[in-house]
Amino acid sequence: MVVDSSADVRLGDVVIVGGGCYGTFYAGQLLRARERNAARWRRLLIVDRDPRCAAATRLPRSPEIELVGAEWGSFFDEYLDGPPSGSAVPDTIVPSPLMPHLMYEWLLRRARARWPGRTIEPRPVPLAAGTPYETQAPDGTRFVSFADWLCPVHCIEPATCPVIRAPRTWEMTDAMHALARRLDAANPTAGPVLFTCRHRVYGVGMFDVAAVLAGDAVVAGAGAGAGSTDVLVATISACHGAASLLHLGPADGGD
Repeated sequence: MVVDSSADVRLGDVVIVGGGCYGTFYAGQLLRARERNAARWRRLLIVDRDPRCAAATRLPRSPEIELVGAEWGSFFDEYLDGPPSGSAVPDTIVPSPLMPHLMYEWLLRRARARWPGRTIEPRPVPLAAGTPYETQAPDGTRFVSFADWLCPVHCIEPATCPVIRAPRTWEMTDAMHALARRLDAANPTAGPVLFTCRHRVYGVGMFDVAAVLAGDAVVAGAGAGAGSTDVLVATISACHGAASLLHLGPADGGD
């Protein structure tokens, strides 16, 4: 789904991951949307460990923007474990196309803190998702895509694909649910926990903080029993995704 950019999109906190070229572009687009009454938010946070990142030097100084100098992992450990913002509208995260699988890494740290005596570890997805393009990174993350062509930069994944000029008949959410069912048939697998990036205004894609917290609840529920299980976790858009298994060993600490 692509949200109409002419709409008045209301958001709570907007957390942009990274202050490089992508984060600077997204922040600029959100500022334009706000100037044109297409979007409003409570706080706009840009997180980057470099105080001289592109966002700090290229964006206009504005009370609309808060630059947070922190490593991404440490920022999310504090931000997501803190009290809710209290906003009546969604708090959101704007990912970078080149960022690590950050929300999966956060879930992994949360699980290890929740069950210090259990084996908690990342594992590769052993089955193919069935998309035209798939590759597995050295850390086991499976990258998948319905595009076997080069996509335009900042594509908003409209109903008509701009490359093939035909209806976009695919949806990565469906592929991940189908993959979860096949995984579960072979070995107990919960999920999928999906962080689904949708383009909401002026070409900026984001997913809700609520989806991340709900994913943590899925992991907690999957590990409530004494046995071993896996959880399929993926950060996706309509066309692309990164998927991993979060392995929870038996409650007795063995495996």
